[in-house]
Amino acid sequence: MANVEIYTSPWCGYCHRAKRLLDKKGVLYTEYDVTVEPGRRQEMMQRAPGSYTVPQIFIDDKGIGGCDELFELDFDGELDPMLGIAA
Repeated sequence: MANVEIYTSPWCGYCHRAKRLLDKKGVLYTEYDVTVEPGRRQEMMQRAPGSYTVPQIFIDDKGIGGCDELFELDFDGELDPMLGIAA
């Protein structure tokens, strides 16, 4: 299975939505709360230049964007292969 990382904040509805989709798929992920660890936001912005909003999602170190992009990948049938989930 892929290494999934997600930068979040506790009051972000898009973060909760993205995590629900990953949970539904049984994907384990590492979550970085940018409000608890402020340095994580800077790290996120370096990893995804031009992105300063959460969530920011990385699959095997590749930035895929936020919640909308995650759901778009799922809709297009591209997410499961990226995650290593058999069809």
